[in-house]
Amino acid sequence: MILTGRSLCLPSPATVQELFSVARDASIIPDISLDPVLTTFLSLDSSAALEHQYAFLQRSMSREQQTKFNLSLTRELGGSSRVTYGGVGVVALALSMLFDQVAQQVRAQGSTEGDLSTQRSQVEKIFGISSSSRIGWIIHSYLCLIPGIANDEEKMAQTTELYDSWLKLELIDHYERMTTKKRMSSVSMQQWLTGAAFHLHMRIHQVRLNSVPLGSVLSLRLSYKTGLKRLVQGYNAYLRRNIQEIVAPGPQKPKTRTTSGPRQTNISSKTNMTCSSNHLFNVTLVNASIATDRFNETTAPSSTSEISRSCKMHGLRENFRVENVSKGSNATAEGVVNRERLTSLTGYSREEEAGTMGLLVIEPWRNVSHNVQHHPCESPAIQEALVTRIINAQDLEQNRNFFLYPEKVLHSLLTQRNDFELKTN
Repeated sequence: MILTGRSLCLPSPATVQELFSVARDASIIPDISLDPVLTTFLSLDSSAALEHQYAFLQRSMSREQQTKFNLSLTRELGGSSRVTYGGVGVVALALSMLFDQVAQQVRAQGSTEGDLSTQRSQVEKIFGISSSSRIGWIIHSYLCLIPGIANDEEKMAQTTELYDSWLKLELIDHYERMTTKKRMSSVSMQQWLTGAAFHLHMRIHQVRLNSVPLGSVLSLRLSYKTGLKRLVQGYNAYLRRNIQEIVAPGPQKPKTRTTSGPRQTNISSKTNMTCSSNHLFNVTLVNASIATDRFNETTAPSSTSEISRSCKMHGLRENFRVENVSKGSNATAEGVVNRERLTSLTGYSREEEAGTMGLLVIEPWRNVSHNVQHHPCESPAIQEALVTRIINAQDLEQNRNFFLYPEKVLHSLLTQRNDFELKTN
């Protein structure tokens, strides 16, 4: 999108690159790509990947640790050294997770079987999403159950059907929150993608177990392919609403202090403040409607009035005029923003409060100060360019391809039958 209006003010590519690098170095560039572990074990190469992981872990252990490792795994697998369908799909993914957990337990030395259960419950992230989110909790709980029931095909089929229905309902609700209730964010996008990818392979595994017909996999894949297209469009619009950039001011004269007393921080004593209901930023509060749910991972501010008001501050030197062009029009919502106001919202440092730094906001609670100087009128074009750069940084093509398996690949996934067997020296 090329901005037009009364004055065309475009930044240089070097300025855009410098600001993108600042955001990348500060780790505030969002990532909604599918986790590589997920895509590796939910693929035709899952059996080879699991064998490689198992061999690698054993090579990294002493002979005594290898013995403990295999004994612990056998106990977790219900006394068996062979796992039905252990090398494919969701079962391979569950075994991979179990291998890592048992290896950590063995290396810690002195751990007990009970410690492993505690370790499982304390996992904070699973495939890039929080295990305390409802989608993450369903996936994590199901994977923890698989090793103990995988050899009982009837129980495996019943458990998979139950978790399939839970995950399906949660994904529908999550999709509705993002598309109709304005709960879009990078976190919610990655949750949905991870959940949808995992759900598709739960359904594929049910076909292997002869629990559901092939048509249920085909219809689910089409549904997620269509849903992903709409969500990507919504995510683009979301970034355009939320990316804001304030230029770093030029060099200034050092301020002269007339007293040696403590620095005054009570801004109400040295300014006259009036507030309006205009928004400082277009802020989306993710999952606000389920903030009390114990599976909700998004932390909302304690007072929404701190987000929904912008204040006109008189009497301070460093004020900035913010132009909101996120809706793609030439109309602007102008407000005078004081550095100390930005401090309360984004956690600015004292150096930034002194008016020596600019600000780059990617989305609520993802922001970084910077010292990149350019013409203030370039900020709207910079914001638009950063949207493009951030979208291009996502592996959206891989995400799409995950739901677009060619007929031959899908057939091969459905007919995978590799078991897994523990090997002892």
